[in-house]
Formats: sequence, C-alpha cells, structure tokens
Amino acid sequence: MTLQTKKSVQALQWTGNSLNVLDQRQLPDTLVYDDYNDAAGVFEAIATMRVRGAPAIGIAAAYGVALSVIQHFAVTPANWQQKVADDIVQLAKSRPTAVNLFWALEQMKALLGQSLTNPPLAFIECAVKIHTDDIAANIKMGELGADLLAGVKGVMTHCNTGALATGGYGTALGVIRSATQRQSLNVYAGETRPWLQGARLTVWELAQDEIPVTLLADSAAAWLMKSGAIDWVIVGADRIAANGDTANKIGTYSLAVLAKQHGVNFMVVAPTTTIDWAIQNGDQIEIEQRNQNELLPACYNKAGSLVSAWNPVFDVTPAELISAIVTERGVVLNPTEQGMRGIR
Repeated sequence: MTLQTKKSVQALQWTGNSLNVLDQRQLPDTLVYDDYNDAAGVFEAIATMRVRGAPAIGIAAAYGVALSVIQHFAVTPANWQQKVADDIVQLAKSRPTAVNLFWALEQMKALLGQSLTNPPLAFIECAVKIHTDDIAANIKMGELGADLLAGVKGVMTHCNTGALATGGYGTALGVIRSATQRQSLNVYAGETRPWLQGARLTVWELAQDEIPVTLLADSAAAWLMKSGAIDWVIVGADRIAANGDTANKIGTYSLAVLAKQHGVNFMVVAPTTTIDWAIQNGDQIEIEQRNQNELLPACYNKAGSLVSAWNPVFDVTPAELISAIVTERGVVLNPTEQGMRGIR
C-alpha cells in the first residue's frame, strides 16, 4: 500500500514496508531521503529534526509503530504486542511539546488491545489514514483561512508550516497556498532563528509552487508591520490549550505582541488534533529546551566557558493576542475557552 499526494515535495513517503523521510536539515542545498525500517530509526529521525512540524511528527510516529508491528509480529509472534508497546513508549519521548505525536500514538495504541486478523496490515492502514486525514484537514483549513484574507494585500508567516511540516499541503502555509489561488498576495517569511526554517524551508517550498515570497530578518518584523505592508500574521501550532493559548515556534509570541501594537491580525492554523483539551491554559504546556550547542558558536562549546545559551524551541501566545484559530472543524474568532468548545 502506497500513499501519494498531488504535491511534488513530501516530507514523508510510505513505501508499504518502510518510511522515507526527507532530511529537512539539509534543505535547500540538498534534497535527500533517508529510509527507515523500524521504530528506533523513526525515533531518531524525529529527535534529530530530520522530520519536524507537529502534524508530520505525529504521522511519522504512526508509521514508526506500523514498522514496529511489521518487525516484531514476524520475529516474536507470541509477544509482539509488548514489543510494540515498548516502542510506543520510546517514540513518545522523541519530542515533548507537539501534541499530535501523542494523539497519533494513542490511535495506534488502541489497536494493540484488539483482536486483529492481520496486525501488520491493520496498523499500516491506521497510519495511512492518519496521513490522508491530515492532508484533507489541511486543504479544508486552507479554504477556511483564505476566506478571512479576502482583499488582504500582504501576510507574514513564521517557521515552516507547509507540506514539509504536515501530511502534504500545510496549515498556515496551506492558507497562503489557497489564498494565492484566489487573489494576488504579498507573502513575507521570517527567517526563524536559530534553525532558520523560514529561510531554508518556507521560502524554498513556496518557490517550488511558484509563489513569490520575500524573506526578512526576524528582527525586521516590527518595522515591516509599521510600514503597513501586512494585514495578517499567519502561523501554525504545536499545541493549543483548551482556552486557545497556543504553543508554537520560538518567536511567535513576540510577533503576536508586535501585531497587537500595530493593528495587524493574528491567525493560528492547526488541525483539531493539535488541541490538548486536557490542559486549561498555556501555562501547563511543556516547552522543549534543546541543547545550547545548537545556538552557541563553536568557540564557546567547551568546558569552563563563561558563555552559555538559553535555547527554548517554542513559546506560548496567549489567546487574547490571537484574532482567529482556524481548524478543519471551523474558525474560532477572538478565541476563548467557550468559543473553543464550539469546535470540540
């Protein structure tokens, strides 16, 4: 069973018995796919950010479980469920903030307790469904978000939220894709330090779709807003609390504050699988801290150095700074806990 989408660029390609993962760390200079045949490999791909973006992480993890079933059902048919359960626990440790990861693993875990005629096929079909459902949700969100952009002249986005970060169309970038099919739109992308997902991935991905885009330094966002060039900031999400507080790539919160100051609207685009209904607000969201060596120049990466680095991967934007949350189930304007319940 293979899965194909209309997009030429895909972060994840399921072959039927392995998962091809586009190594996004090497883009845009090199386009290379790594092939994984077990859950341990998929864990490594997620942890090392070969695959990134909350929806894509969840999809990759689901395929990782399917690969675990293929492996262990063939080798240890008597106790394959326990082996797979162990792999699920390990995959859950790959990235702590993206709730899509845990949602996808829960879907796969639910199959473990069922009586299955053909376990490998059942788990493969579940993973493929998670993948295809994500693409369908992205396209729906793209249209709903584009409805809000009628007559808009310019938008800015942060990080990468396109086909590379999802099943194959995009969340925030999906809205931009859909909007540019309806109208002329000036698109600006922040570079997104320290991993430069905006500079390396977003502008490259938009160029693949022949959508013009202007790159700017993260620190130039306030001046861009003051110039009147943009009407909306459009971002994705890694976890959304029940009240609408949103965790996303570091730098999102500052953009929301700047947008509020300059009268610019702020849109969050994410599937409902990104909403964590178990947490009331953003204070309860765990923020991943990555190794300081990712940020420090090499000369400071040594014992006894007086220079250290603080390297949070995400920040939390309060709901009161968000103009709209767009999901496949509908749009929540000026989100509150009560408004969020309407899409549950």
